[in-house]
Amino acid sequence: MTNSKSDRQIRYAVVGLGWFAQEAALPAFAHSENSKLVALVSDDPEKLEELSQKYGVDHTYSYEEYEDCLASDEIDAVYIALPNHLHCEYTVRAANQAIHVLCEKPMAVTEQECEAMIKAANDNGVKLMIAYRLHLEPANLEAVEIINSQQIGEARAFNSVFTQQVEQGNIRLRDITGGGTLYDIGIYCINAARYLFQDEPTEVFAVAATKGEQRFSEVEEMTSVILRFPNERLATFTCSFGGAKVSNYQVVGTQGDLFVESAYTWQGEIKHYLTIEGQTQERNFPRHDQLAAEFTYFSDCILSDQEPEPNGIEGLIDVRIIQALYQSITTGQSVKIPTLERDQRPTSDQSIERPPVKEKPDLIHAASPGGD
Repeated sequence: MTNSKSDRQIRYAVVGLGWFAQEAALPAFAHSENSKLVALVSDDPEKLEELSQKYGVDHTYSYEEYEDCLASDEIDAVYIALPNHLHCEYTVRAANQAIHVLCEKPMAVTEQECEAMIKAANDNGVKLMIAYRLHLEPANLEAVEIINSQQIGEARAFNSVFTQQVEQGNIRLRDITGGGTLYDIGIYCINAARYLFQDEPTEVFAVAATKGEQRFSEVEEMTSVILRFPNERLATFTCSFGGAKVSNYQVVGTQGDLFVESAYTWQGEIKHYLTIEGQTQERNFPRHDQLAAEFTYFSDCILSDQEPEPNGIEGLIDVRIIQALYQSITTGQSVKIPTLERDQRPTSDQSIERPPVKEKPDLIHAASPGGD
């Protein structure tokens, strides 16, 4: 999808001002010509004051004033960057006020919450997009094209490692907020396997491992997963909050393989190593502003009245898989999953590139976890 030729801009409120919103989302509006940051929502007065001045935002609200923001006639859409357990409530409230919603992943914590979000968007005629930024990212979309065109033959296996160190006290280590390795980083591996195989898993199995560190008292340190796909294809991955920083995946076909390094990064360069019949080609994809691409795409969908590709169903499928994986961890058994058909998949047609953010912004009352 290309940029809308319309001069109209979609007006956004950013809801939740944690590290990712500050480091990635707020600077991105400068590179998204059809999107405008007009409001901020947070319970931290210092964040609201400093960030509103920095970005020239006139309207600021506390969480208690969220309804006032939605009803203000100042905004067309919200970008929800709150902890996972709040995604459903804040999405439904926005949809009920006829405000479009771009919600961070995971979409929610349970399948039922996802369904409530989809229903609210449908009932109120608003767009709901889940923030799968890699569905617009050139390196990952090129990987989709390589697999689809069978350059490596028939794709048989997917394997991924996504690990990083998450420090004590980080919200991603809290169970009540929807933390844990699968919700936070495992979702990238699940989603990548789905868009690379262009299919849905039918059966899943998982095991978790945790050393006796205090920081892992509520969520698992590490999870390994097997996903069975139709046509006897297998996807495996390991994700961890207690390992060195690694972010890659490999798709193995009958005639070659594609290895993608820093596959899930939101800000760095990504590398392809494509091996066909023993000959390897390397390709570098320079870093760019993935959040600006996301805002541009979603605003375009609103302006042209198109359904976003990473919609509520896309988010629901991943949450359903994650819930099944935790069930497998608990029972020690594989879990069969009823599949939801997807009529849309990410393709290179929706690739969007925007210049990278030049300077890393100073964070206010938010510590970057150092991950992707």
